[in-house]
Amino acid sequence: MNQESNEFPKRAPEKATAVGDRPATGPATVSLSASLPDAATGRVGMRMSQWIQRSLVLATAVGTSAVLGATVALFTPASVNLIPDQPLQDFSVLDLWRKGVHYPITRPINILVMGVDEPLDEGAGDPMDGRSDTMLLVRLEPESRTINVLSIPRDTQVDIPFQGVTKVNHANAMGGARMAADVVSANLNDIEIDRYVRVNTEAFRQLVDLVGGVEVFVPYDMQYTDQTQGLEIDLQQGQQVLNGDQAEQFVRFRNDGYGDIGRVQRQQQLIRALRDRLTSPSFLPQVPQAVDLLQSYIDTNLTVEEMLALVDFGLDLTSEDFRMVMLPGRFSSPDEFIASYWLMDINGRDQVLADYFDVRASGLASRFDRQSVQDLRIAVQNASGEPQIATQVLNYLYDQGFDHVYVVQDWPSPQSQTQIIVQRGDYSGATSLETVLGVGTVVAASTGDLESDLTIRVGEDWLDHAPEETLENWR
Repeated sequence: MNQESNEFPKRAPEKATAVGDRPATGPATVSLSASLPDAATGRVGMRMSQWIQRSLVLATAVGTSAVLGATVALFTPASVNLIPDQPLQDFSVLDLWRKGVHYPITRPINILVMGVDEPLDEGAGDPMDGRSDTMLLVRLEPESRTINVLSIPRDTQVDIPFQGVTKVNHANAMGGARMAADVVSANLNDIEIDRYVRVNTEAFRQLVDLVGGVEVFVPYDMQYTDQTQGLEIDLQQGQQVLNGDQAEQFVRFRNDGYGDIGRVQRQQQLIRALRDRLTSPSFLPQVPQAVDLLQSYIDTNLTVEEMLALVDFGLDLTSEDFRMVMLPGRFSSPDEFIASYWLMDINGRDQVLADYFDVRASGLASRFDRQSVQDLRIAVQNASGEPQIATQVLNYLYDQGFDHVYVVQDWPSPQSQTQIIVQRGDYSGATSLETVLGVGTVVAASTGDLESDLTIRVGEDWLDHAPEETLENWR
């Protein structure tokens, strides 16, 4: 990685960009409480010592599709290579951490994570300068101990300097990580982006195979030939463990009427599925092999100290501390643009940025109306295996004063627990709805009905907890 990328992102002179540089008016990325070994004082380069490589795998950002490899950082319970040259199997996680060093994060950090395809130009000098197949903005909040992830659809319409109106996934190919970050920042109310991580798509398939596959529910048969990527997609409906090739098919499939947005939803499913694998105790001995696999595929300007700080941050995180949301918007229509775009919903964007990234917009866009939970659009989806349950829940919500509730097609696989899916980022609204229902769990991921603010996926537990008068009316 060249020196220019090491200095990314370019900020005003008073802004700190290196660990430990804390001017009186600006925060440092991490607060150092111990010194690194001399061999680890430099930034990550294209060639790294083995122990730095291992720290990198354990301390980069959350991701999916090609970026899934980076999830090791935030969900592995401890750094397994804080002590160089010691056999992994000789230490328990607790022993390794006790012998390690701590680097706490002292302020929120925003990291742009991209999974990039091979450049279309075979003569391109940098294999990381392809189009971004996946783009995530990840925020680590040390005060609340949460990770917030914004999925930015690759077809999102943006204005790229000297290029004009195009899709956001072109930014990395046109100007590398710096341009990608500048474009994302400009379109997200000038949010500060502190660091970046780019991962080549080849890492995805190999990592999924390394962890023994990922378990997901394929909601319908998927058959399609992706001519651009040379990928034959052939998956059957049902709960199953996907290998690396199949997982790539799952996230790349876009012949379902939802295009890129359906891909984003499946990518979020895979994030959670891979996280489950990475947090399993059985994965710990495989970390060195994961390092060897990923070292050729990761490009980042995180310093070693920052990587270790991310390890420290990820120690006690649970699934409830991990929130995902998709950039709100809508599909463009053919009479608007020749190309198909995802057009940002400005009010929805501003609310997500305020709630998940603590960024307040200025001007008219900042005065979005925060709806009461009764005014939200709520989709009800039956996943209980019992007919008419969705209608029962619909009528119950009508009785509670909810006016914008509608039923969508049944979920094809019964599930035991009701889920309240935070489709457009209104987490507080979801928790209020959970209280009204008296059942279920909030799922912070944009995997529900695209037209909804919240989606209720009604599970078998509703039959045991629904108000008696509601059940009597239904019967």
